[in-house]
This record gives sequence, structure tokens and C-alpha cells, in this order.
Amino acid sequence: MLIQPLDCEALRRQFSSATPFPYVKIDNFLEPDFAEALAKAYPSFDVATQQGRTFKTVNEKKKVQITDAKRFPEAVGRLNEALAAGSLLSDLSYITGIPKLLADAELRGGGMHITGPGGRLDVHVDFNYFADTKLHRRVNLIVYLNRRWDERWGGQLQLWDREVTRCEHEFQPVFNRCVIFETSDKSFHGVRPVSEQAQFPRQSFAVYYYTVEAPLNWAGMHDSIFRARPEEKLRRYVLMPAEAMGRRLRYSARRIKGGIKRVLGA
Repeated sequence: MLIQPLDCEALRRQFSSATPFPYVKIDNFLEPDFAEALAKAYPSFDVATQQGRTFKTVNEKKKVQITDAKRFPEAVGRLNEALAAGSLLSDLSYITGIPKLLADAELRGGGMHITGPGGRLDVHVDFNYFADTKLHRRVNLIVYLNRRWDERWGGQLQLWDREVTRCEHEFQPVFNRCVIFETSDKSFHGVRPVSEQAQFPRQSFAVYYYTVEAPLNWAGMHDSIFRARPEEKLRRYVLMPAEAMGRRLRYSARRIKGGIKRVLGA
């Protein structure tokens, strides 16, 4: 078995009682030799930039995301299959109390994540709905594959309160650690910026699970929503508003360009 046996009863209790939103942390999640093979299979940051999408925004930068399973090393492909297996989906539904969880074969937003020195992912809640498939995002699962990691390099996963005034929990991205948490409008989380002095890229694999049914009290679809940490005044009042304005302008420009093409084509 690639995934170590789970104590579903204990994990269910931990998940339901966790604050500021439901989550569990599982160390030694994968069979040890398999976890070693995964860590070794990850490409360097420079190679990864040629294989996937590199983020260069204010909220997310120096992070590469590889979602195309055809580009996965053999071991990573096996992990991807194991995380979508029916047996694990059943366990996760029991642990989270969310019935009929579904995996996303396209790994939109997930897959191999490789963050280089100086990289960051600001505090946010994730997008919650796919309009094309009519699926609701309900659960995040992240496996960390950093064989050597110094906490001074940053990169810790942080769970924040709903108002993003206080970091409630922080997890080192240590080797073979898995964190599972519920995706909701209050599940604010982010990554402590990775230091420029980090000697290795931060490696993880992420998958997200969905349901056909909407969660209770669903308020409608939204994209990822970013928030600045309390001490990040420049980001809160200048950088993030400028980034949002730039997105709106680019969107308007694309619509105008599309309209002109349609008129000229007619």
C-alpha cells in the first residue's frame, strides 16, 4: 500500500473538533520508501519552470504548478492515482463527514507544487465552484515532500481565523506530512514566505475534492479571495488593490478586443 493505514475514527474526531475550521495533520502519511522515491523524483525549480505554470503575481510568486499528469514522474503518477482511489475517497468522506467526495482528474489548482527561494502564497480562501462541471470544492489535501527543510526558511502552512487577524496554527512542511482541511468561505490559509536563503525549493503535492451537492448555507460561487496579514500594510492598501485593478483592466481589454474581432469578422 502506498498510503499508510488511517485511523479513521480518531481522524474523524480530530477533524470535527478542530479550529478555526475542520482539519487534520497526519505525519508519515505515505509508505516510507515510496515517500523517498517521490521526493527524489521532483525536478529542480529551473526544470519545473519549463514543465508547468509559474506564478508571478503579487499574491503568488516563484511557485510552479504542474497539473498535467503526463508530465509526472512515474512515482508522482502513482501518488496521483492513489489519492483518487475509491478506497481513499471513502475514508475521506468518513473523516470529514462530507459524503460522496469526488476527485478532479484535471487537478485544477493542484498537482505538483514547487516554490523557489523568495516564493510566496498569500493568505486566501480558495475558489469554491466549477461552473463547467457544476462541482463544489469541499476538501484540500496537501502532502509535503521536503527531505531537508530548515524552519528558518519559512514555507510553513498557516491556518487563520475568519477575519485574518490571528494565525491559529502553523505547520512545518516536513517530509511525508499530510494536512487535510475543509474548503469553505472561512478556511483562510496561506504559506509563510519562503526565504531567499532557502537552499532547496519547497515541494508538495496537492489534490482537491468535490461534491455535486452544495455545502450547507452556500452563498454562491467565487474565485480565490486573498487577504493581507495584519502587519502587511503595504500589501493591504497598495499592492493588492493595484493587482486587483490590473486584473480588471486586463479582463476589460480582452472583452473589448474580442468585441472588435467579432465586429470586423461580421
